[in-house]
Amino acid sequence: MAQATALTYMTAAAAKQLDLRRHARVPVNILGRFMLEDRREYPCQIIDMSPGGAALIAPVSARIGERVIAYIDHIGRIEGEVVREIEGGFAIRINAPLRKRDKLANVLTWLVNRDVLNLPEDRRHDRFTPKNPFTQIVLDDGRSYKSRIIDVSLSGASLKTDVRPEIGLAIGIGKMRARVVRHTEDGIAVEFAHIQNRSLLEQHIS
Repeated sequence: MAQATALTYMTAAAAKQLDLRRHARVPVNILGRFMLEDRREYPCQIIDMSPGGAALIAPVSARIGERVIAYIDHIGRIEGEVVREIEGGFAIRINAPLRKRDKLANVLTWLVNRDVLNLPEDRRHDRFTPKNPFTQIVLDDGRSYKSRIIDVSLSGASLKTDVRPEIGLAIGIGKMRARVVRHTEDGIAVEFAHIQNRSLLEQHIS
């Protein structure tokens, strides 16, 4: 029922593109990390995905047939094997039971809805200001910047800051991971890698 409700918000073209999310892939822009069989880990970007497979842009290549484990923003852990090379990366076939594939379909439907409706965050979550509104933005190279939390929800936050990391960049906020989704007049808006628990959110973001 949730998936059907989500589909009602989609354009006809996007709904057709999903094709019930069984096999057809949809374009996405999701960050994550993956591990090869030798246990080396690398960052990656998912550029298209379905419940049965995904295409990854990655800094290293992987051999066809190699087993890959990936941890993807919004989605979590997936695993599969490399089925072909693409420019700048590779494609994998996802090994998952039907229940897991259905969950992937729901997440992909939400991601497509978000892009179609230009919604940078899931607005079902109420926004609030934490008791301690001060935090640190930490970039991947270790640089950190003081920031003030304007408001926050279980899925994202708006921050007042002088630094403007590139849209799509993964950053740290306090003890949490997030991705920059837009620039604002006073700073940035971010989306968390995973939906948060409110009590832990207040502890970890400040």
